[in-house]
Amino acid sequence: MPMIVEQVSEETKHWPSEQVEALFESLLVSNYRLPDPAMDATRATEIKRRIDDIDSGRGSCIPGEEVMARVRKIPGR
Repeated sequence: MPMIVEQVSEETKHWPSEQVEALFESLLVSNYRLPDPAMDATRATEIKRRIDDIDSGRGSCIPGEEVMARVRKIPGR
């Protein structure tokens, strides 16, 4: 049976800090994906467009509290 996150967390509480650090580093290295430069450029362009829209009055913002209230109303949440 595979260990779940809570089990791993509990188990590592009893490990020396060096072992925990080694596990953490290993997980980061094995699961880290390098960013896609094309996607970064696309995101930067979209962010700039949205900022320009807001600055020029073509766009508007919704307060975070309102967004979260809407999310809480979504069925199944």
